[in-house]
Amino acid sequence: MDADFSHNPNDLPRLYKACAEQGGDVSIGSRYVSGVNVVNWPMGRVLMSYFASKYVRFITGVPVHDTTAGFVCYRREVLETIDLENIRFKGYAFQIEMKFTAYKCGFKIIEVPVIFINRELGTSKMNSSIFGEAVFGVIKLKVNSWFHKFPQKK
Repeated sequence: MDADFSHNPNDLPRLYKACAEQGGDVSIGSRYVSGVNVVNWPMGRVLMSYFASKYVRFITGVPVHDTTAGFVCYRREVLETIDLENIRFKGYAFQIEMKFTAYKCGFKIIEVPVIFINRELGTSKMNSSIFGEAVFGVIKLKVNSWFHKFPQKK
């Protein structure tokens, strides 16, 4: 979870429950699974984030509405199966690559609706290189997946 108070710690039990009781291997605190649940973000940022997730979903086929979400619960098996040494992206694209890889490995992903509140402290790290990595990196991620054998869930 982000350490800037944009994620509500009271939502953690719901993410845990999605994995521990509902059969998820990965649970995502999703801003977009039930509409748009973002508070105090400029409209441009909301639109960019929302349509970025739509773009990722279209290109990769990953059935996730909030592909850049950083509020995530992973079962241990997921992190042991994913070859973390080969995760290459940084910034927001890191979140995309982790979800894509978990999906390609056959893990079940559950989205849990949360309300995302703009950070109380700090500033965004978004810049043109991070944005470019996300836009072009998603295409590269998809193309590379055609030639890569992903380890499968046991």
